[in-house]
Amino acid sequence: MAVDLLLGLQWGDEGKGKIVDVLTTDYDIIARFQGGPNAGHTLIFDGNKHVLHTIPSGIFHKTALNVVGNGVVIDPVIFKKELENLDQHHIDYTAKLFISRKAHLILPTHRLLDAASETSKGKAKIGSTLKGIGPTYMDKTGRNGMRVGDLELDNWKEKYDQLTEKHLKMLDFFDVDIQFDLKELEAEFVAGIEKLKTLTFIDSEAYLNQAIKDGKKILAEGAQGSLLDIDFGTYPFVTSSNTTAAGACTGLGIAPNKIGDVYGIFKAYTTRVGSGPFPTELFDEDGATMARVGHEFGATTGRPRRCGWLDLVALKYAVQVNGVTQLMMMKGDVLSGFDTLKVCTSYTYKGKDVTHLPYNIEPENVTPVYTEFKGWADDLTKMTDKDQLPKNLMDYIAFIEKETEVPVTIVSVGPDRKQTITRS
Repeated sequence: MAVDLLLGLQWGDEGKGKIVDVLTTDYDIIARFQGGPNAGHTLIFDGNKHVLHTIPSGIFHKTALNVVGNGVVIDPVIFKKELENLDQHHIDYTAKLFISRKAHLILPTHRLLDAASETSKGKAKIGSTLKGIGPTYMDKTGRNGMRVGDLELDNWKEKYDQLTEKHLKMLDFFDVDIQFDLKELEAEFVAGIEKLKTLTFIDSEAYLNQAIKDGKKILAEGAQGSLLDIDFGTYPFVTSSNTTAAGACTGLGIAPNKIGDVYGIFKAYTTRVGSGPFPTELFDEDGATMARVGHEFGATTGRPRRCGWLDLVALKYAVQVNGVTQLMMMKGDVLSGFDTLKVCTSYTYKGKDVTHLPYNIEPENVTPVYTEFKGWADDLTKMTDKDQLPKNLMDYIAFIEKETEVPVTIVSVGPDRKQTITRS
């Protein structure tokens, strides 16, 4: 039995949480493979809105088991709050939420280092969520991080103290004024650790590979988006993990030949949170309309998202590096009412027309070249069948399929799990 992957193809915020929620009924295990609480997966059903940051989006289904993989970094303080929110909704997670012993822990001082580093950059800041993600991955690759499995050792507090002392010395290097009460932060951290220890810690790579042998259906859930990948994203304005399909192998301990379908999630337009290049960004009324109708605010930070037309150059790039087998288009309903839609089909790059994503897509090097399409006025949010979709939307989808050479099998027409149209 193969492991299917679900990941974002843009700069994050594509709607992965909703689709994981929709697909979970077809899977036995949902496994998160990278990132940390800088992710925000929003799920809406039964009139309620839920936002998850670290916990896999299958947690609301009674039968699915959920695994936080070794590639994830966990902030015990935020994780505790997530669990307490599940308590309010009477979700029994103790028997169906497992944590990899190899997942790294975000310490309070990781968050302080993140804030100090970002502040020191001034106008050159990268738009960090200030959740301590980058410094935690730095300690991971620097081979002195703390892992969940360390909490089972008698001397875990000694390791914590040593790493914290190192971080405090590093803070002096940045020479910025960061106000904090370490004792208060540590009290929250210890309370989070105690809550975390009520869950089952597992050797996740052994668990998942045995599940594959047992014929279990597994869906690997990614966070952020492909254009934020540390290797293949718009560096340095990226996250600190591998958000692409390869990250699922290293983040869960599964071999490449165990990968089955790769579901690529994208919006019918494009958004981005934080700093970094964005060739199709709009600064006019069309961009403002997308933001207003699409409620484009970050689920984790609340920051407004920058909006722009669909960038097919970037989308095709993400399809290629991930080996996407099925596309799923989100927020088609947000584009209802536009007389004309635009899709970026190439860039003018250093005086030449290119259809691949070049090394540098800063505005001084790249100008988007657009193809125009007729819009639609129909309200999609009440539609339940693919035959109800307007012709101009179907033409829009057909063009995307032709360019990417991948079928669009799901069209989302609203935020609720019921507002999902299957085309396969």
